Amino acid sequence: MLKRTIVTTDAVGGVWRYSLELARGFIEQHVDVVLAVLGPAPDPLQQREAATLGVRLVVTDLPLDWLAETPEEVELAAQMLASTACQYDVDTIQLHAPSLVGHARWPVPVIAVAHSCVGTWWRAVRDGPISADLAWRAETTAHGNARADVVIAPTQAFADALRACYGTQRPIKVVHNGRTVVATSAQRGEHILTAGRLWDEGKNVATLDAAAAGWSWPVLAAGPSEGPNGARLVAQNMTMLGPLQEAELAAEYARASVFVSLARYEPFGLTVLEAAQAGCALVLSDIPTFRELWGGAAVFVPPHDIRSITATVETLFHDSALRTRHSEAARRRAAAFSAQRMADATRQVHERATVEARSAA
Repeated sequence: MLKRTIVTTDAVGGVWRYSLELARGFIEQHVDVVLAVLGPAPDPLQQREAATLGVRLVVTDLPLDWLAETPEEVELAAQMLASTACQYDVDTIQLHAPSLVGHARWPVPVIAVAHSCVGTWWRAVRDGPISADLAWRAETTAHGNARADVVIAPTQAFADALRACYGTQRPIKVVHNGRTVVATSAQRGEHILTAGRLWDEGKNVATLDAAAAGWSWPVLAAGPSEGPNGARLVAQNMTMLGPLQEAELAAEYARASVFVSLARYEPFGLTVLEAAQAGCALVLSDIPTFRELWGGAAVFVPPHDIRSITATVETLFHDSALRTRHSEAARRRAAAFSAQRMADATRQVHERATVEARSAA
């Protein structure tokens, strides 16, 4: 029986929201959660969110794997997290990146959740051999995938990408992400919304900005335009809303008629799920992840074909009945990705790992 676990997290992006949803589900199932934050510390609002849930928040001051400057920094993070697991007397530890497994001697089963990684990102976004700066990071991920007791991926498409990238044949458990519906109401506007880490090249927001130059419908973009790694998006044709709090973003989803994501790399896509829950019609890039999750509930477009993207958006705005059908289909599909279902499935992975560890002892 799982009683207490550590969940590591990243306060910069969607991993934070995933971690809170998971913690809420675990706590409702009487599992104590220690939330260990790597990288930039949570802001005051994030700290209040964690406190409201009843989790123990630990700000480690350890670097995120993708912001670390050397392999030694990542290894130090692994060693310190293993010590933290001893300190809090937990049954398991869930790492938000396989690279954090390192060479540490873990006192409890390690569940590594592959939310994303530089190796698969490079394959989806860039051409040619991976850069030297990212190559060692990919190597730490490959090592972690091999050493973790369990590896979880948020989609089968991403599990397949991990196997192809790192040449591993080990089983990868697929647990779809989930999200609690944020109730809100607003009058639909005749505009388009996108959201997420706008600075991330893999999100391909620059193509949407270029397409928006020829549209009569406004395109609103919610999220940070500059990342902690120095990457930056300068938009020419979109209205930039900046980072929004959860309630503010929920209101934008409720107001938008169409949500567009032209991502070239997306292991899951929480913003798409949030938009679908709010009843936006979805226009998504034709990539395996989105096909797996939203096939039959979205319109798919080639991520760099501005002519095709424009034709699709124009059709939806000129045919309100069609747009409504897509909106309803998206909302129905979104109901399958509940936070409770995610928490239940993840808890079962933890409990199975503890049983297997006791049997092997």
